[in-house]
Amino acid sequence: MEIFERILGIILPVLIIIALGYGYARLRGEAVRTDMSAVNRVSMDVLCPLLIFTALAAKDFDLVHNGVLILAGALISLGSGLLAWPVARLFGYDVRTFVPPMMYNNCGNMGLPLAVLAFGTAGLGSAVALFMACNLVYFSVGIKILESGTRDTPIRASRWQFLRNPMMVAMLFGTAFAAIHVPLPQPLFFAMKMLGDACIPLMLFALGVRMVDVSLKSWHIGLVGAAVCPLAGLAVAGLLDQLLGLTPEQRGQMYLFAALPPAVFCFMMAEQYRQEPDKVASIVLLGNLASVVFVPLGLWLGLPK
Repeated sequence: MEIFERILGIILPVLIIIALGYGYARLRGEAVRTDMSAVNRVSMDVLCPLLIFTALAAKDFDLVHNGVLILAGALISLGSGLLAWPVARLFGYDVRTFVPPMMYNNCGNMGLPLAVLAFGTAGLGSAVALFMACNLVYFSVGIKILESGTRDTPIRASRWQFLRNPMMVAMLFGTAFAAIHVPLPQPLFFAMKMLGDACIPLMLFALGVRMVDVSLKSWHIGLVGAAVCPLAGLAVAGLLDQLLGLTPEQRGQMYLFAALPPAVFCFMMAEQYRQEPDKVASIVLLGNLASVVFVPLGLWLGLPK
């Protein structure tokens, strides 16, 4: 019973903040896009990169120790895409629509706050390591899948364009600081950390706001995607659990990461690449609704009993 109370205490604050964001968007109507556009830009360009950088550059972040988690995160993202491929073929879905959202889960908006609630602030570095691995896979393999077979894509990224993303820049600099252990002046580090920490509730609130824009028009692919993303991730995590020498905390982080739903960002990328965004929207919406089932399952599998 204690484990279920702990799981409830972890997931309820996250769901409440998402619900508040959704309620605000419903109340404000069309005006919410103007309200949130500047907030989202600051969050994605400044706050989230600072959160990632300070987590990696912190004194207690051990790059070697977290290397196994980075490997696990990359393998879960790649393995989920590999398992989703035959499912897409079986149901007749376009692989470019179905597979990328299975590879890129909500390890930012939902995963980082959940990790802090489940493992404390000390667990943020491990969650960022998984976040980094997922981003590396999606912005390389995932984007190439989106681009494949499309001749009229409005924006075709160069091979290394993803490295110019502020979050990727923060990951690279944070990894460099973690590798060479160069300490930042304490006042500067604390100022950056305070700004980065503000990103966590903002990301959850923004997730609730964005949920207003997605629909249930393509509910069939949405239901399939909502189940395949976490189940494929948990299947790969179960295999890795037998192969990798994980600490209890790393094991819990891995299972939580594996159980997360598709990221809202996948919907934004589908719009950009004109790859059936209505279907990706349904995958994202139903996937995040289904997280009330699969995230507790991941926590139950990963947390010490």
